[in-house]
Amino acid sequence: MSDQDPDRLDLPQGTLELLALQVIAGEPLHGYEIARRLHILSAELLRVEEGSLYPALHRLERRGFVKGTWGTSDTGRKVRVYRATAPGRRELDARRTRWRALRVAVDGVLDAVGGTA
Repeated sequence: MSDQDPDRLDLPQGTLELLALQVIAGEPLHGYEIARRLHILSAELLRVEEGSLYPALHRLERRGFVKGTWGTSDTGRKVRVYRATAPGRRELDARRTRWRALRVAVDGVLDAVGGTA
């Protein structure tokens, strides 16, 4: 959580890359559409800013997990469209597996008997 906005959720390091890769794996999208989908799919709890999203996309692209190409948006603007590569899909599967294991471990601690709420 942030001191400035008590309703803001701060993502753990690497989580934005996982979420962006998940959304891109469904279909090629440009940055604004990726951010919009993450907002909608998270029940409007996540609001991803350009200053966070584009560096994450560039890291994924440098690692060969996504490929960016120039395209045109619905409004006719020139945009960078990102799609998942085969190595990116394998990486997504590995990251999802690690995320789910981490979630189980954290939930186990949080739900432990004798814990405080």
